[in-house]
Amino acid sequence: MTVRTLVASDLDQTLIYSRRSARLPEAELSDLTCVEIYDGAPQSFMTPAAARMLAALPGSALFVPVTTRTVEQLRRVRLPRPGAAPHHAIAANGGVLLVDGVPDAQWSAQVASALGASAPLDLVATHVEAVCRPDWARSVRRAGGLFCYAVIDRATLPDRFVDDESAWADGHGWRVSLQGRKIYWVPRSLTKSAAVREVARRTGARSVLAAGDSLLDLDLLECADLAIRPAHGELHDSGWSASHARCTERAGARAGEEIVRWFLETAAATPTAGRRRSR
Repeated sequence: MTVRTLVASDLDQTLIYSRRSARLPEAELSDLTCVEIYDGAPQSFMTPAAARMLAALPGSALFVPVTTRTVEQLRRVRLPRPGAAPHHAIAANGGVLLVDGVPDAQWSAQVASALGASAPLDLVATHVEAVCRPDWARSVRRAGGLFCYAVIDRATLPDRFVDDESAWADGHGWRVSLQGRKIYWVPRSLTKSAAVREVARRTGARSVLAAGDSLLDLDLLECADLAIRPAHGELHDSGWSASHARCTERAGARAGEEIVRWFLETAAATPTAGRRRSR
């Protein structure tokens, strides 16, 4: 399989949004296209225009969802693309490479080897369970034996908690990211960019376009030939920018619409390939 352009995109708060994170007037929420059902209720959405444009990506562009979601969480998402599911998808922040919906054993072995450079999950999860207090942390969960996260109430989260945890994690070969109602603890060797480079290698992609909103997307955006981020999220709050990256004009679901439009227009133009994926 050889493709011209690989389009690698984060999902939550980049392409897809809850009603709350969509940042739209109440009157427009009913028009959104549902792309995820959870426990029998609509969970995630795109604008109708974003859904139409994503479905219209040219056949020469390989669309690859790249998410921190677990495989089970990713399988709930039904994006408006031709065919039943993407040929390739990346879950667990790069820890799982799905090929036609099946985890790739060779990639899983490479990930397991790379994780030896970081402190073990059991140590980190035990620490996280100890520092997360019940007055603001609803639960602490492990994800696929690769990383862990806490579901929190942001209104009562201690001001310096994320900064303090980032310092602790850094000393153990991990990193911390606050995204919506979740705080993630992820090994530094577990990256979206490594998995995207592997898909590019296997497919012979000549260029990579990428989008993401969080610190866990930073390496993905940095390794792409061209990138885009929404005007919200961790990267926006930190003021991150790069010469090959742009920012949307709007926030929320309208930013997702801008991102898909940019993918569609840029994939058709075939950007210069290869100069960043070697990083």
